Amino acid sequence: MAYVVAEPCIGTKDHACVDVCPVECFYEGEEILWIHPEECIDCAACEPECPVAAIFEATQVPEQWQQYIQMNADACKDGHTLPVAVQRAVWEAQKEEEGSQANLYYKKYPSKH
Repeated sequence: MAYVVAEPCIGTKDHACVDVCPVECFYEGEEILWIHPEECIDCAACEPECPVAAIFEATQVPEQWQQYIQMNADACKDGHTLPVAVQRAVWEAQKEEEGSQANLYYKKYPSKH
């Protein structure tokens, strides 16, 4: 596994990381974005784009978030049904669409900024 999304993503889901990913390896979880471990090419483009420092190289995940290594892998196992994460502009536009995934997410997690 190359890069991992950890707990700080929950409640933020900014999608800036998705915009810079050259291989579209981000998937939309209910509360967090996931990186598909077999699709990630270890380019590190996403890490500096995350506004909440939730993305780590797998060997650098802080101790308190070690479980997210396995959680990322489990979320993206063969046969997963998670949708590919959308670009940030699309996600932001969906905030206003009643009942959309983004709209429901921000009702649960009001914007922090």
